[in-house]
Amino acid sequence: MPRSKNAVASRARRKKILKLAKGYFGSRKNVYTVAKNSVEKALTYAYVGRKLRKRDFRTLWIARINAGARQHGLSYSEFMGKLHKSGVELNRKVLADLAMNHPDAFKAVVEKVK
Repeated sequence: MPRSKNAVASRARRKKILKLAKGYFGSRKNVYTVAKNSVEKALTYAYVGRKLRKRDFRTLWIARINAGARQHGLSYSEFMGKLHKSGVELNRKVLADLAMNHPDAFKAVVEKVK
């Protein structure tokens, strides 16, 4: 019995990788084995980057809340501690937006927790 190769599936698999490698430099875009390595590495970086983006945004929000809180005489840690004690359930993303774009609303939140 002859060996079944299934060239259709093999070609599709290679085309999928080469399509992902579109725009890469040199042989990374058209030599399958090189492209496969490059795409694999790129997908790993993309996965890690999605995790890092969450960290970066949290850091940014904390810096903005800290700056807003210090204008009203509180440090970030004091402000967040009082915020949780007073039962205000606003997350850091919303608080950072208030501190940046709506200082009056942020001041109202600070006065409520003081």
